Amino acid sequence: MDSIEVLYGRPTPEELAAVVAVLRIRAAHAAAAGPATLRTGRSAWADRAAAIGVRPQALDRLTGLPRTAYGWPAG
Repeated sequence: MDSIEVLYGRPTPEELAAVVAVLRIRAAHAAAAGPATLRTGRSAWADRAAAIGVRPQALDRLTGLPRTAYGWPAG
């Protein structure tokens, strides 16, 4: 493991040992898990219908606005 530099504060030896232990465990789990897979699809954070809990087909009835191909209100 490379060296660790503390930029702010003065951790005790016990606090520093705890951080190093957590980093080693995380590194071991990441190595055992293999390469990460790239997620595809739309993020739930970007899904406006999921944010308000309404199906996209019902949004035009709720707002009275016509829907565009991208799902945003026209105009």
